[in-house]
Amino acid sequence: MLKRFFIFLLVLIVLLLSVIAVNTLRHGSKQLAVSPLAAIVIDEQAVAQRLATSLHFQTISSQGNADSSAAEFAKLHAYLQRAFPLSHARLKREVVGSASLLYTWEGSDPQAKPIMLMAHQDVVPIAPNTEQNWLQPPFEGVIKDGYIWGRGSWDDKGNLFAIMEAVEKLIKDGFTPRQTIYLAFGHDEEVSGLQGAKMIASLMQSRGISLDYVLDEGLLITEGILKGLDQSAALIGVAEKGYATIQLSLDATPGHSSIPPQKTAIGMMSVALARLEGQQFPAQIQGVALALFETIAPEMHGLNRVLLSNLWLFKPLVQRELAKGAGTNAMLRTTTALTMIHAGNKDNVLPGHIDATVNFRTLPGDTQATVLAHVKQTVSNDAIQLSTASGNSEPSRISPMNSKAYQTLNKTVREVFANTIVAPGLMLGATDSRHFEGISQHIFKFSPVRATANDLPRFHGTNERISVKNYAEMIRFYHQLLINSN
Repeated sequence: MLKRFFIFLLVLIVLLLSVIAVNTLRHGSKQLAVSPLAAIVIDEQAVAQRLATSLHFQTISSQGNADSSAAEFAKLHAYLQRAFPLSHARLKREVVGSASLLYTWEGSDPQAKPIMLMAHQDVVPIAPNTEQNWLQPPFEGVIKDGYIWGRGSWDDKGNLFAIMEAVEKLIKDGFTPRQTIYLAFGHDEEVSGLQGAKMIASLMQSRGISLDYVLDEGLLITEGILKGLDQSAALIGVAEKGYATIQLSLDATPGHSSIPPQKTAIGMMSVALARLEGQQFPAQIQGVALALFETIAPEMHGLNRVLLSNLWLFKPLVQRELAKGAGTNAMLRTTTALTMIHAGNKDNVLPGHIDATVNFRTLPGDTQATVLAHVKQTVSNDAIQLSTASGNSEPSRISPMNSKAYQTLNKTVREVFANTIVAPGLMLGATDSRHFEGISQHIFKFSPVRATANDLPRFHGTNERISVKNYAEMIRFYHQLLINSN
């Protein structure tokens, strides 16, 4: 009897292994068969110098004072006109809000649906007391060791100037677009885009404009970041997470610290915050994350290919491992981040009021309402008042991956960046493009920037830079994208 059991068990194991093997091998590549294009000739030093010069202008956006960098934006606008004379002679230019720019390049076919390329002019400030850690001064636009150094070189003047370089070259070469092309360059993306991109979107909506697709900054071309994948992977953001900040406040009776009550305001708030951090939203491989893994699985090798090709069996294991990394964890769940807390003003006085702020980045499928309900249930303390922040936004729609617009982006990446895998991805941060959902069903978030794991801390951090070679590739990407779109 025991012998039969072990034989039966062995047969089951062999069958299971056979199913896993067959399932792994039958998932063929989902990559477009595209021949790499010969690179167009670009004067790399000249284009690098134009981008480097733009970094001199300290176009820092401010949450509290929208006009604090008005003079710097004016200098950047004047420089754009000098740097790209053909574009400014050919395209219609409008200033929207105080400093955002909208360019219109009229197409030859009024029936063709227009497209939009986006970037933003503003940059984040340098973290206090870190200036000395920069290898090159952050606002001098130094070109050294094959890199353009400075705040904005990556985020996001690199995209902006690459777009303008591509347009300038196309005009010089006699290109006329079939459909109208819009270029939208906001000035307050880093502080929600309410006075820039949102106003541009409202203006276009009032004019009855509907866009075929929108391409904004976003996910990158990762190199060596995805384990088990030898090739570079260009991740095209087809959706972005929502933004839900919840403010918690608690009133208590102030008093002397020598006679504290059994439950202090800080203690009660600390318990509430600990509960929120300890009871996270569940991790799930679904939606965009599932589409990403299904796309890259056939390109991987070893155990990772087996696991991702057989999520029907290994999903709990894969989910648990992905949740251990901050970046991959954020792909799988609505994240919880405790960001601010204010209480007390003297060491021997019990505070009478305490405020705390928790920021959630919501997956498509979750909403501000579900987040608020989660917080209320988890905190479970009626003395703590909850409110939502004014800048909150819902997750975006998921742009269809079977659309012509997505395939055009896919094809262009494969043509310009040879041997690069293309896959859909989820944008974890917020972009200006979220304001355009009312005028386009196809909104994508992708920056043709090569990045390794060592580069990621430079984003909004110290020693921001982009290589001259990669910047030339960015220009070639936008140049070919406009040709392919037409």
